[in-house]
Amino acid sequence: MSLGHACVDVYQGAVAALVPHFVAERAYSYAAASGVVLAASLLSSLVQPLFGVLTDRWAMPWLLPLSALTAGAGVALSGVMGSYALTLAVVAVSGVGVAAYHPEAARVARAVAQGRHTGMGWFSFGGNAGFALAPLLVFAVVATGGLRASPLLVVPALAGAALCAAAVRSAGSGGRSAGASAAVGEDDWGPFLRLSGAVVCRSVVFVGLSTFVSLYVRERTGGGAAAGTAALFVLYAGGAVGTLAGGRLAERYGRMAVVRRSYALTVLAVAGLVLVPGPPVYLFVALTSAGLYVPFSQHITLGQDLLPRRVGTASGVTLGLTVSVGGLAAPALGALADATSLRTALLPLVALPALGRLLLCGLREPAPPGVPVAERADPRDPAAR
Repeated sequence: MSLGHACVDVYQGAVAALVPHFVAERAYSYAAASGVVLAASLLSSLVQPLFGVLTDRWAMPWLLPLSALTAGAGVALSGVMGSYALTLAVVAVSGVGVAAYHPEAARVARAVAQGRHTGMGWFSFGGNAGFALAPLLVFAVVATGGLRASPLLVVPALAGAALCAAAVRSAGSGGRSAGASAAVGEDDWGPFLRLSGAVVCRSVVFVGLSTFVSLYVRERTGGGAAAGTAALFVLYAGGAVGTLAGGRLAERYGRMAVVRRSYALTVLAVAGLVLVPGPPVYLFVALTSAGLYVPFSQHITLGQDLLPRRVGTASGVTLGLTVSVGGLAAPALGALADATSLRTALLPLVALPALGRLLLCGLREPAPPGVPVAERADPRDPAAR
């Protein structure tokens, strides 16, 4: 499941990695280039809850390999479309594939992990490793053959479909039974909505930086395409490491404590990334990556525990909707960058993790399903009291 997740999430990272190439080869403005990110996010955001509701009602393991192929096909075709509108259309199809994958995949992964934070950490690690590999893959393909070589990007989708099919077969009845919500407990919608709001703040920061950090670092350091690719790789690769660390930290200190402190770190890290000039920007990219990714798998399990009767819906929102919805803000950042500068456009991203941290204030650690909501608290986390 982790390897399959990596192959699918390559395509979330690939869209942002293609942006500098669209700017260079097709002379897209910042706003037009960010529109490609919006295309991948908009339809995905709209259909993500639907897939979550469907997987709450029926087991759909066949959806995993199909969605992997759909995600890959859209990105693979994006470089050979003859118009901007067709490019947006195929990227939107890729976004639907990503949306279809995550709720069912998160459910099966939760069943296989048997509720362990480290198990879900490995599942999340796979997706973030896919993100990390995306800029390297895109650079290797497009730098040598241009956007016309983009059909080669379908290869991870073929591998992902095979891996997902094999994972479903290996899971057997356990994976299939994961398709029906049988948990006992009460859905706690208030805290879930606050958690979702915090993850939206995280999402806007992540997608905004994914879209523009490559161009921004090239501008700030005077480097070429390799310098920008390196920055995007650091943003994604640091996240893969941070996800694994987050699972272990959560088991030791509690999920809410880890999530809150990560958001506080992100405020300082993004400020350094935007304001500090020269090569030290790479250090702040790495710190930003840690702040964004350490709580990643905790978002998923917290959401699932807050909505124990709607695990598919919770997964679709925390793993999918609130991740892809960040793309809705990308065109606004692009338009601001066109009107002013990239640095000015990125400054608002400093405030968003602070807002996310405020939304998390007072949230209690949810107990395993079956424990009354009033008893859900983590005695290790003073901020929950």
